[in-house]
Amino acid sequence: MDTPVMPAERTGPNANAEAFSIRNIGIIGAGQMGNGIAHVAALADYDVLVNDLSSEAFDKAIETISGNMDRQIAKQLISKADKQEALSRIGFADHYSGLGECDLVIEAAVEDEAIKRSIFADLSKHLKSETIIATNTSSISVTRLAAVTDRPDRFIGMHFMNPVPLMELVELIRGIATEDDTFEISRAFVHSLGKTTAVSEDFPAFIVNRILLPMINEAVYTLYEGVGTVESIDKAMRLGANHPMGPLELADFIGLDTCLSVMQVLYEGLADTKYRPCPLLVKYVEAGWLGRKTQRGFYDYRGDEPVPTR
Repeated sequence: MDTPVMPAERTGPNANAEAFSIRNIGIIGAGQMGNGIAHVAALADYDVLVNDLSSEAFDKAIETISGNMDRQIAKQLISKADKQEALSRIGFADHYSGLGECDLVIEAAVEDEAIKRSIFADLSKHLKSETIIATNTSSISVTRLAAVTDRPDRFIGMHFMNPVPLMELVELIRGIATEDDTFEISRAFVHSLGKTTAVSEDFPAFIVNRILLPMINEAVYTLYEGVGTVESIDKAMRLGANHPMGPLELADFIGLDTCLSVMQVLYEGLADTKYRPCPLLVKYVEAGWLGRKTQRGFYDYRGDEPVPTR
């Protein structure tokens, strides 16, 4: 098992300049995953540039990061000085050209292959030849995404778990062309954040989501077939399997559109009917009830307490 670099021991990339080649991080996407990666990278002494379609998205991301750091301060995990220093390291890039001096660029856009391919096709020409490109995809083929870049040998899957500041694991996924040097530098970077790595082969949904999402999909089938209500299904798994969160509550947290995207990747990539997305999951996504981010999913979050919608 890999041993993570613990927060008390890491001092960021300048601790050993000869052994560590990554200094500046670019992040594409200021959403939930992007701002979480920016959060942990800045606390680990990296200079971070976040690219998004608007400065308003970046401002919202900084507000989220600040609030999450305040919670860490309250738990005495970081100091107020740590927070101020970290926030000062995070900047906004309004175009890919602003990421030109980054040593590592991590894509954290929506889980849509067409969108990701478009990003990578345009991004490559703005970067230094030695820059490593990583994708935070939770399910899509790393090899396919790498193929649209000018550097498949310096391309890797780096799947952070949500919420990034709290979750210890990062899945590393090599594409067929990923070089050993790219992999080792990426693994060292992840460890410098105080995270632990699990290495996955480049198969649909990798390890975590290959196991987790079919369980969530089966919970939706259990609801769809009337075996149990939203409340009873989540209670059963919390108290009967000792899960910290019920599968339908977890689906709302992840985003039902993301859950559906991963199931579609599994279903199409493995050609096995056991991965067929539940029609009820499809219906919720079609309705725009995507979970917490839209205030309605398997629960309605518009009141003081979440209320099951079925």
